[in-house]
Amino acid sequence: MVMALAAGTTGTQDAVANGDTRSLTIFHTHTKESATITFKRDGRYDRAALEQLNWLLRDWRIDEPTKMDPRLFDTVWEAYRQVGASEPIHVVSAYRSPGTNAMLRRRSKAVAEYSQHMLGKAMDFYLPGVSIDDIRAVGLQMQRGGVGWYPHAGSPFVHLDVGSVRMWPRMSHDQLARLFPDGKTVHLASDNRPFPRYEEARAEILARGGTVLGVSSQIASADEEEGPSLVGFLAGLFGGRSDPAPAPVAAPRGRPKPVVAVASADPEDTSGARAALAYAAPTAPVADGALREAMLRRDGRDAKALLTGEPAVAKPAEAIDAALMS
Repeated sequence: MVMALAAGTTGTQDAVANGDTRSLTIFHTHTKESATITFKRDGRYDRAALEQLNWLLRDWRIDEPTKMDPRLFDTVWEAYRQVGASEPIHVVSAYRSPGTNAMLRRRSKAVAEYSQHMLGKAMDFYLPGVSIDDIRAVGLQMQRGGVGWYPHAGSPFVHLDVGSVRMWPRMSHDQLARLFPDGKTVHLASDNRPFPRYEEARAEILARGGTVLGVSSQIASADEEEGPSLVGFLAGLFGGRSDPAPAPVAAPRGRPKPVVAVASADPEDTSGARAALAYAAPTAPVADGALREAMLRRDGRDAKALLTGEPAVAKPAEAIDAALMS
């Protein structure tokens, strides 16, 4: 398999709409790693390239990757093009393990208890030379998932995810109307009034396989980061499309085991949706570092080796067996 991987923060994302071949140029602000990775070729996801992205966007605190939802890469790619960016995507946060998320939540109320980051469905980032207001506006107009706006962070950034369509903090009615002059949106402004074509927008999102929180859930979550904590998490897990039943739901224990409901970034691209579903299927909890590396291995080289250029070190079969049994 031919790989597209170019390290360095030069050579910015110059992929254009040439068929369905898509690339991302990413600089991780914590690990200082950078790469240009072509994750989609001729309308099909490149599995080895997705593994590279999984490693690049790992929980950097513990070097634990997960299977990121490929729809997230399509969403970020489209946002990048629409805002006319030219510099690498500066990633602040992507995958977070449940343990890391719990640690961060103890430090800050701005971290959702059931974050989409734990599902591999979210990315926090900024684009040098581009206002985060512009990134937020494009993210909202796409109506592909959640959009968070963090103007007061040390390096202001935007959160994009492919969970239920929602936003935080919410805009005023006039601000939102400027983004949706035709009134066709499922986003709610701060006055809690649905726009005139709310139901039409909702139907279109559901038809392409997306998820939408009901009006009452959006209202209830107005002051919460990443939307309603448990409701948003379950919607990401099970593709919930409306308000949940009022019965209490027990919080999940340990690592979440998502059943991924995947839609293509392009509603007409059903083959892409199937490919994303097959790739983003949940995997068993990772036992240790040896097993993590074994799970990442593809074609004799693992994702870390492909990304860093370091030679892959074969793991003896007994080491992998021991990891699985522990």
